[in-house]
Amino acid sequence: MSKTRNDLLLERREAAVARGVSLAHPVFVERAENALLWDVDGKRYVDFAGGIAVLNTGHRHPKVIEAVRKQLDKVTHTCFQVTGYEPYVELCERLNKLAPGPGPKKTLLMSTGAEAVENAIKIARAYTKRSAVIAFTGGFHGRTLLSLALTGKVAPYKAGFGPMPAEVYHAPFPNTLHGVSVDDAMHGIEQIFKCDVEAERVAAIIVEPVQGEGGFYIAPKEFLVRLRELCDRHGIVLIADEIQSGAGRTGKMFAMEHFGVAGDLTTIAKSIAGGFPVSAVTGRAQVMDACGPGGLGGTYAGNPVACAAACAVLDVFVQERILERAELLGKRMSTRLQAVADRHAEVAEVRALGAMIAMELCRDGDPHQPNPELAKALTTRARELGLILLSCGVYGNVIRILVPITAEDAVVDEGLDIIERVMDGLCKASSARKTA
Repeated sequence: MSKTRNDLLLERREAAVARGVSLAHPVFVERAENALLWDVDGKRYVDFAGGIAVLNTGHRHPKVIEAVRKQLDKVTHTCFQVTGYEPYVELCERLNKLAPGPGPKKTLLMSTGAEAVENAIKIARAYTKRSAVIAFTGGFHGRTLLSLALTGKVAPYKAGFGPMPAEVYHAPFPNTLHGVSVDDAMHGIEQIFKCDVEAERVAAIIVEPVQGEGGFYIAPKEFLVRLRELCDRHGIVLIADEIQSGAGRTGKMFAMEHFGVAGDLTTIAKSIAGGFPVSAVTGRAQVMDACGPGGLGGTYAGNPVACAAACAVLDVFVQERILERAELLGKRMSTRLQAVADRHAEVAEVRALGAMIAMELCRDGDPHQPNPELAKALTTRARELGLILLSCGVYGNVIRILVPITAEDAVVDEGLDIIERVMDGLCKASSARKTA
């Protein structure tokens, strides 16, 4: 049997690319449009991964591509610290208006989510003149060394890369399904203050309002309100990591808006530029200005092409009412997935905030027995049937859905049909094995 182009590219990849760069699916994409992909062998896929939450406005949105083409004809790079350019300033102005919390605000642009997180910590330390940072179990904040220290999941991110930067501490993230209450989480922070570092030495607490890689667990409003009060009481900077939950995924521009709570700093990346690399830290001007000139920046940070793309994405959000669409899409998908959960005890829970949706898989109806094997079987079989899915969670047993918010209903239903078909088959087979 002759090898496919995918097979040949996989061989080349294995020979040329570092082993530490994983590949969820052995597929090489030739082209993409909105929520559809075509691989190098011509097979069509529905994309429920969205480049890991990067494509809320879909692959190659026409207005984003148009803005990028126009910018390509003007300037592609000067380094903003050498000579300025308007797209950087415009994007900062717009993010200052959109980010939750009272003004005035200011913004720093970078290229990746991890850079945004690292710089948010730098800014918090400069502002408070303190050093310690508290994060949460299950959180994900990036793969650079400081952001890795903040991340609350060992495999595969931390394993073999220690020692981690000092003065980073982890408290439990509230999780009703797994028996961690808001009181438990707050008590965990107080224990850190009692046993590890005094509150007066903590520069920042960083939290995802909806955990991304950790399993799409939604922070209770009470928790975020109490966290805000605690930070205010002790002079601690609250950092809202909205890299995955922001840019409209939850039906609000930022997930924190659901809870009526704002961080002093907000980290932004992923879908804000429709697939082009730009990230941001937006926050209270007084905090943002704690760093002196030259203390922040980067050679490629706030690239003009990426900034033009981001401004176009923000236009699309208004023109196409993306936030309203996210709410409708979320209801459509969660209703279908809940029907699957009602049929199969292997689904411990369906979680949704807007269009940020997860399905957690377990064994024997017990949420405390994670089932990563079922998650792997589901993503593999779904791909064979033409659907790209991703798993997540500390145990790899959560299916996360990040389909472009701009996806047509028919395409979304096609993907959901595949999930339903595969789950019915896999769970029926699992039941048959138990009976036998």
